[in-house]
Amino acid sequence: MTRPAITIAVRAARAAGNVILRYMNRIDGLAVVEKQRMDFASEVDKLAEAEIVKELRRAYPDHGILAEEGGASGKKSPLTWVIDPLDGTHNYLRGIPHFSVSIALLDKGVPVYGVVFDPLRGELFTASKGDGAYLDKGTGPTRIRVGKRENLGGAMIATGFPYRQRAHLDAQLAMTRALLGQAEDIRRSGSAALDLAYTAAGRYDGYFEIGLKPWDMAAGVLLVHEAGGRYGDFAGRDGIPASGNIIAGNLNVAKAMTDAIGACATPELLKA
Repeated sequence: MTRPAITIAVRAARAAGNVILRYMNRIDGLAVVEKQRMDFASEVDKLAEAEIVKELRRAYPDHGILAEEGGASGKKSPLTWVIDPLDGTHNYLRGIPHFSVSIALLDKGVPVYGVVFDPLRGELFTASKGDGAYLDKGTGPTRIRVGKRENLGGAMIATGFPYRQRAHLDAQLAMTRALLGQAEDIRRSGSAALDLAYTAAGRYDGYFEIGLKPWDMAAGVLLVHEAGGRYGDFAGRDGIPASGNIIAGNLNVAKAMTDAIGACATPELLKA
């Protein structure tokens, strides 16, 4: 695989973004389903995903696809596209202007290309394994790097409170309390993909969340890694966590977050 994969992924993300923006003024009329308790999807999610899948299959018919709405499809392949067509659906349905499109290509489970696109702001985050992470605001790509903070002192941390993981609420509140004892503040924006992209760009110093799915984080973690950062699970194991319990940041902040969170996490949350 070479850089043309990024070009295709960007084209797919922009096509999905056009669908998302087209329906923004018609939110009240959208068909919405509750997939699980407090976990919603709209027809826009499905329409945006269809645009992405169409572009990817046209260019790479032999690749597998794992999409949030459609699940696994295509040929069985070590190369798999992982798609979240609208990360931040709850924000979108309430008219909150913060959501994104996330697309990543995994080679045997390892992210090699990633795109996170914010269609409202026109911000395009891209990364290729071994080639760095970039942000294009419409005037061309600029290299991004994680922040330089050496510890949690003064850090801005992002997180989320997942709808399907309320059984861990006490533990997460304890983690939040522990981090706020040292950090400047914690933000909860509603889009994991953008949280990771902002961490890669140094807007946030770190990020943690419980119970993410592969499509929530596949592109974002590559951005963090290629921007010089680290990502792993609550026990400090590197790589995309099978548990979905993730910590990301620069090397120092990620380590400090792992120490603070690990002291509050239950044994279940520390499992691989």
